[in-house]
Amino acid sequence: MSRVCQITGKKAVVGNNVSHSNIKTNPNLHTKKFYVPELDEWIWLKVSAHGMRNINKKGIYKCLVEASERGIL
Repeated sequence: MSRVCQITGKKAVVGNNVSHSNIKTNPNLHTKKFYVPELDEWIWLKVSAHGMRNINKKGIYKCLVEASERGIL
């Protein structure tokens, strides 16, 4: 599961879907290093742009807890 966001669970669709406007259907993933103050450690996550917005809004610890509850992490 290499192309999956570890926060939102977004993943690439099956097949090679490209729209008329040449938009690809792969998630916008980045490998980022985050500091979790509650755990006092740095972690590496593969997150999408939408996942980074969630982290900025809710906080990294709450997003990690929600992702583990949903079974993504």
